[in-house]
Amino acid sequence: MQCRGIRGATKVAANNKESILAATRELLNEMVQANSIKVDDITAIFFTTTSDLNAEFPAVATRELGWPQHLALLCGHEINVPNDLPRCLRILMLVNTEKGPEEIIHVYLGEAKRLKDKP
Repeated sequence: MQCRGIRGATKVAANNKESILAATRELLNEMVQANSIKVDDITAIFFTTTSDLNAEFPAVATRELGWPQHLALLCGHEINVPNDLPRCLRILMLVNTEKGPEEIIHVYLGEAKRLKDKP
């Protein structure tokens, strides 16, 4: 098995706890489904938000999903790039998998699809 990175992004409806957690749960579920991931194969998840999202830590959503407490999680803010997508949540999930890099499906929902070709 290799450790591979899976990227995802979405736009959050509003800067409140409920919206941040709902968007995070949706994105995590889509990433897991698209790549047939077993939660036990996830090694770490990095969550970032634009600076206009600060009402809750996105990582809290993993606990709501019942994912393991020992899972390594980290939240941070993206750099403030002019004209970037506002209220954007990004996820980098590190996963142990037999898949090659070309088989990984990165997930971009809604308005975040425009970010697909950005780092």
